[in-house]
Parts: sequence; structure tokens; C-alpha cells
Amino acid sequence: MEEKRYLKWYNKAGYGCGDIAGNVVYALLAAFVMIFLTDTVGLNAGIVGVLIAVSKVFDGISDIFFGAMIDKTKSRMGKARPWMFYGYFGCAVCLIAIFSVPASMGKLAQYIWFFIAYTLLNAGFYTANNIAYSALTALVTRNNEERVQMGSIRFMFAFGTNMLIQALTVGWVAKLGGGAAAWRTVAIVYAGIGVIANTLSVFSVHELSDEELAGGTEIKREENYRLADAFRILVRNKYFLMICGVYLLMQLYTATLGMGIYYMKYVLGNEKLFGTFSWAINIPMIAGLVLTPALVQKFHGMYRLNLTGYTIGTAGRLGVVIAGYIGSVPLMLVFTAVAALGMSPLQGDMNALIATTSEYTRLTTGKRVDGTMYSCTSFGTKVGSGLGTAIAGWMLAGSGYVKNAAVQSASTVRMLHVMYLWLPMVFNFLITLVLVHLKVEQANKKAGQVPD
Repeated sequence: MEEKRYLKWYNKAGYGCGDIAGNVVYALLAAFVMIFLTDTVGLNAGIVGVLIAVSKVFDGISDIFFGAMIDKTKSRMGKARPWMFYGYFGCAVCLIAIFSVPASMGKLAQYIWFFIAYTLLNAGFYTANNIAYSALTALVTRNNEERVQMGSIRFMFAFGTNMLIQALTVGWVAKLGGGAAAWRTVAIVYAGIGVIANTLSVFSVHELSDEELAGGTEIKREENYRLADAFRILVRNKYFLMICGVYLLMQLYTATLGMGIYYMKYVLGNEKLFGTFSWAINIPMIAGLVLTPALVQKFHGMYRLNLTGYTIGTAGRLGVVIAGYIGSVPLMLVFTAVAALGMSPLQGDMNALIATTSEYTRLTTGKRVDGTMYSCTSFGTKVGSGLGTAIAGWMLAGSGYVKNAAVQSASTVRMLHVMYLWLPMVFNFLITLVLVHLKVEQANKKAGQVPD
């Protein structure tokens, strides 16, 4: 029997706009916050790395908290949409604040300003918004095909936004004068775009009732469990832990690639190539996302497709390493595109995979904890990207990096090869190893899942 459908095309497209909002924050920070702080504000990369790492401690605490709060929320807008809507206004303010570090302040005050704004953004407002946005996949439809389509569409918007920000920002900042005021103007415009896109996403869908989400089966009311109970439920779900690990590694991968602007500037000698490589990553990724729903059907599920894709992605990144040492930019671009194409299916079906993992929890415990389950996406995104940026800062400081130097030292050049060439390949390989064991679809069948 064909599964009931809940969404029209415009619901899915409207939902996907939420990743425009998320990525004007995420892409700008991942790719440019470090070079803004080091080369424009004049802060020490190692100290910035420490501050980002410490901030992630608060992030780790807030993820499960906000996930549980979403699960307990009851309002006319539903469980997740209020958090998504109101949380983004704080994101916009904090994004502008990060790129508005006052030049008149002393260095200590500038570090404090950055730390407070960065922590409020990541541990507070972005967490609330992003967990809620991701949880909507499980709250607006019970149709797994629609969930895959939602995931593919949202990541098309995500990678399209990411591509444009990486391709346009450097030139835009230069045209505005290249100083702190230019970065602030860019952040204000991006924040405004994000508010509009997030609002459109929130009001393009509506959440199903608890009864319809349960499919007519009796469930234990999620409002009756405490935060500690939710945590115990999650850590007993091995597939949740695997997905957390995958998300963390995916964001470490993205963060190290985001530091590629240093590689382009000081190894390849042209920072504008950062935009070119962004096209090589994001166009194949978007093409793969278009194909993902059909490929899930062809591969009879997500498991084999994701594993095959990441095997190709890992081989592609190995090709980038070889081409990098040969010194062939065209070959680097080709293998970058191959890797991105292979990685795209997991990006497209990740939300559906998490929804399937959440269903495993319901089947084995009788409780729905969708908001808490989707906290893994926020945890992985923020901790992975933040830790990746922090590691890059430590590597820059440890290698003897000198801001805006005409020629960097040999140790810095070696470090940039490790950061941009080797680490992404290693992260992809580790993800592939985890995917070998991520057989949650089969586990649900064994646990007694019955199709509608």
C-alpha cells in the first residue's frame, strides 16, 4: 500500500528555505570568522581557537536541553516551529555582533566580546533554531519518501547558499574597502536575508498532531519524561550515537575545507580560487541531491547508497591529496567534484535517516523524542564546525603563521597541506567506517515496523 502523502511541492520548497537562513550564519562563520579575526581585527589565532573550543562546552550542554524542551512544548504553532521562529532573531543579532568587534577596545575586551557573542549564538539561539528546524522533518510528515525529499531540498538550498557566500564574500568585502566596516556591512545584509528566509520556512509547513504522528498506535506521552530520561533513552540507541559521530566528522570535514582560504592565499597564491573550489564542491553536491530521492528507491533504502557514496567520496579526496602534491589545480578541482558527488546522498537523506532512528526509539521504548533526537544534528554541526575552526587556529598559531605575510614559513605551508588536503580525506574515511554499521532501516524491520 502506498504511504499517505502530507506535503505539496511548495511546502517542501518553503521548508528548504530554512537552510538559507541557517547557512548565512554557518557558512559565513565556518569560512571567514577566523581570517576576519586574525587578519582584520588582529587577534591571535591560537587564542581564538581556545575560545571557540571552550564555547563548545556550553554547546554540548545546550543541545540536549533544547531538544528536550522542544519535545515538551505545546503551542498553537506546534512543538518545533516557535523555537525555530523566535530563535533566529537572536542568531541575526549575534552574527552581526561577531563581525562588529569594536576596534577601539583593548585586545582583552575584544576577545571577551567575541566569546560572548559566539557563545550566545551557538549555545543559545542557533541551537534552538537548528534543532527545531531539523525536527520538523519528523513532525510534518510520516512519509519516509517525503522526508528524503525534504532533506534533499533543504541541502540544495544549504549548499547553494554556502556556494554563493564562499564565492562572493571575498570580492564583496574587497569592494567595500576590505576593513572591519566592510565585514560588518556584509554580516548585516546576510542576517537580514536569513530572517526573511527563516520566517518563510516556519510558515510554509504545519506540524501533525501527536495522534497522527503515532499512526493510531498508543504511545507514552513524551511530556512525562525528564531531561535525564531523554539522555538515557538516546545513549542506549547505538544508531543515535553513530549519527552523532557522523555529523561531528562531517562538520570537521567542512570546517577544515572552510579554512581553505588560507591554502588558496598562501599555497596557491590566489585567494579568489576559494570561490572556484566552492563551485567545484557545491555544484556536484546539488546535482547529487537532486538525484538522491530516486537513488534511495533504486538502492532499496539508504544504507547501501550512503556507504557506496562515501566510498567514492573518500577516493575523491585521496585524489585531491595526490593532485595537490603534484601541483595541478585542474586535477584538484576534478577530484574535489568527484568527492562532493559521492558525499551528496548522505547529505540528502540524513534527516530521513535521523527520523528512522527516532522511529527505532519509539519502536523499542514506546516514546517519541524527536526534538531530542534531532539535537544530534545541532550538536554535530556546532561542535564539529567549532572544533574544526579551533583546530585550524591552533595549527596556524603552532606553525608560526604571520598574518598578511607575502611568504609564509615552510612549517606553515606544510601545515596548510595537512589542514586542507589530508584532514578532509581522513574524516571521510572515518565516516565510511561508521556507515558500514549504520543499519537502522533493517533494525526497524526487526523491531516490528509495519507500513501504513
